[in-house]
This record gives sequence, structure tokens and C-alpha cells, in this order.
Amino acid sequence: MLSSEIKNEAKVIGIKQVKKAINKGLAKKVIIANDIEPHIGEPLKRMCEQKSIEFVIADDMKILGQICGIEVGAATIALIKSDCI
Repeated sequence: MLSSEIKNEAKVIGIKQVKKAINKGLAKKVIIANDIEPHIGEPLKRMCEQKSIEFVIADDMKILGQICGIEVGAATIALIKSDCI
């Protein structure tokens, strides 16, 4: 279900873009790869908690990248609120 949700929703990919989306109030859900470095993942989780944004942990960066249709791994993805598109 997560893969179809990612494929069908507006999204941003990558740590910098996800942080921007969170700070601007655009993110409705954040997906974080299980295999990113803790010094990257933990602050993202805290940001989500502070802004009351749901986050889930995905298997790994390679799979997230494949789901997004990119040839490299994706550390994190933010699904964008439909009213912000």
C-alpha cells in the first residue's frame, strides 16, 4: 500500500526538499528509509513530531528510490498535501 501511495501522490524527494516541505507546512506524511544515518533520520523524526506530521519507516533507500522511479536511493520522501499543489 505504501508504494501505491507514494507513486500516486505529489511528493518531494531528498533530505533538503523534505525539510523544506515540513518547515513550510506542505508535508502530510514523511517516509524515512530505515538505513539512513541516525544523525540524519533522528532530526527528521523530531521535526515531524514537532509539526504533528505522520512519518513511517521504509525498508531501505534503494527501494524508496525505485518506488519513486529514480535510479538512486532516496533517503526520505514527503507526500504533499493536496491543497498545496
